[in-house]
Amino acid sequence: MLAADANDRTLLIIDDDEPFRTRLARAMEKRGFVVATADSVASGVAQAKASPPAFAVVDLKLADGSGLDVVSTLRQERAETRIVMLTGYGNIATAVAAVKAGAIDYLAKPADADDVEAALLASSGSRPPPPEQPMSADRVRWEHIQRVFELCDRNVSETARRLNMHRRTLQRILAKRSPQ
Repeated sequence: MLAADANDRTLLIIDDDEPFRTRLARAMEKRGFVVATADSVASGVAQAKASPPAFAVVDLKLADGSGLDVVSTLRQERAETRIVMLTGYGNIATAVAAVKAGAIDYLAKPADADDVEAALLASSGSRPPPPEQPMSADRVRWEHIQRVFELCDRNVSETARRLNMHRRTLQRILAKRSPQ
């Protein structure tokens, strides 16, 4: 296990969305971080073991598994690593799981580089400021329906049953564009 170094700005970004990962890596390099990237749990764990970073940004849902596995490895290799969890499937249960695994913060995608940097560098116990433009209630509802729909393997009948709504109502909601 490595000791803390106040000047260490190494950052590991693990996300399977290549355009997002590349944009975030460039933005964080401009902010003074020394960035390494990975696109899977396997490559993230390998990089964490080879060169444990001071900071990490980990996507929750990766093609080959859960980002929580990478968080565990990062904690084993370097306990003081400041880890921010990113996800497009934000809910309370996954946020709690991420924090229990060792993440210091949990951000919903799409998160911009300013949000990520603020979360990584926030002092312990500080509260983040409220969002400048929070999602509307309609957008939150739509995101929740989309997440459940994806978790049900895009099965409309199963999704409607789990959401306790009529199948045709759900079909109409799914056919519409996302609210702003």
